[in-house]
Amino acid sequence: MNPNPLWLALHLPLLPLEVGAPSPSPSAVVERGRILLGDDAARRAGIEAGTGVAAARLLVPAITLIARNASREAAALHGLACWAGGFTPRVSLTPDTLLLEIGACLRLFGGLERLVAAAREGVAAQGFTVWLAAATTPMGAQWLAKAGTAAICPDRDGLRRQLEALPIAVLPDKASASLSRFGASTLADVRRLPAAALARRIGVEALQLMARAFGEMPDPRADFVFPDRFALSLELPAAVKTAAALLFAARRLSSALAGWLAARQAGVRGLTLRLQHCQEETEIVLQFADLTRDAGRFERVLRERLERTVLRAPVESLRLEAANVSPRPGRSLALFDDAIAEHDAIGALLERLSARLGEERVHRVSAHDDHRPECATRHVAPFERARPGEATALPRPLWLLDPPESLAEVDGRPYRRGQLKLLAGPERIESGWWDGGEATGDIRRDYFVALSADARWLWVYRECRAPGGWFLHGFFS
Repeated sequence: MNPNPLWLALHLPLLPLEVGAPSPSPSAVVERGRILLGDDAARRAGIEAGTGVAAARLLVPAITLIARNASREAAALHGLACWAGGFTPRVSLTPDTLLLEIGACLRLFGGLERLVAAAREGVAAQGFTVWLAAATTPMGAQWLAKAGTAAICPDRDGLRRQLEALPIAVLPDKASASLSRFGASTLADVRRLPAAALARRIGVEALQLMARAFGEMPDPRADFVFPDRFALSLELPAAVKTAAALLFAARRLSSALAGWLAARQAGVRGLTLRLQHCQEETEIVLQFADLTRDAGRFERVLRERLERTVLRAPVESLRLEAANVSPRPGRSLALFDDAIAEHDAIGALLERLSARLGEERVHRVSAHDDHRPECATRHVAPFERARPGEATALPRPLWLLDPPESLAEVDGRPYRRGQLKLLAGPERIESGWWDGGEATGDIRRDYFVALSADARWLWVYRECRAPGGWFLHGFFS
């Protein structure tokens, strides 16, 4: 338990409206025949919560009305809770707000301001409007966020001042109605009233809510339980006919996966995105160069694959699955991260090329257990892991000539634009009697590392079979 808790509240005021695809404006969400929530254009036209459908159509005949989908809202909150695992393992949910306990995570993100900015950008990137507030109590953070204050209260005194300025509308409707008759308009007015008489007027529950918000009573919250296996579905509000248009919806799934992996301190080498059609599905397998939980890499590979995918039928829902999850321990960073950045860049390049061209057209070169230089490497899939112990410890050039270049011989020494100086060798390579063919058959050669007259390092050999002779087989870098 963190002795200095700090809660970040992410309130989603337009969740019922934004959980689906963007609708033509003006638009509003309808529940039980009345307007639940409208966009800016609907509100400017005078449509408020509680307005009847008929009245709304009289005010704005062209309004788009959307039936509320509570199950889709719950699924969106579940996905956002998984995404929030990228900030903290302690997440709590309410019907329209995420509560993140971030007191122990501030140094990891460079301080409270940077963490709050990263959370705001992350929610906005998934297409949701968010109001944020931070406070030492979860109820206090929730009330401040719902009021749109954007308050940051890392101490009790600051929290008290911000809460006392809130209107009584943050309390339950019955309690706020009673308090308004007493002439109270803010929580500061309420706290000046006698507690015993106040409890009889508005009920003990409202007083307990205030005490929890101000930190005068414990406020235990049930933690969100991250699933053991990641398999998250997203129902689309309307069938999508082009794969490229699925990227925005897929981003919500990949962001949730990145947070889920961070909470589990794990990574993946591959994902499966299933596009559900009316009577069939399309399976898209995504591969990565190494264990990763980077949402940016997920999105880049998704974009490349979706842009070149031709749909057989409209897509009605998406499902992202991560089957092979492995622990991904933290790594120590060097003072200068050039080597790490270069490794990540190569991996990202392989991923993008494979996603764009197809894995069958992209290969890596891997060492192969064969003494013959022509057979010592092989093409492997871009994300196939090399087996340990395959490569030889002896020096080998990266550039081999095919076929080897015949060299002149002067006084028993190889000659190429001048006499070559033999620096190391001989190394006898004799193998392949079981193979047929000139290039991969039986060979008997003595290899040397040589220095040319123009200071180039060469790999040369002397043929031990008749008619013999010297040959240049490769260049060292």
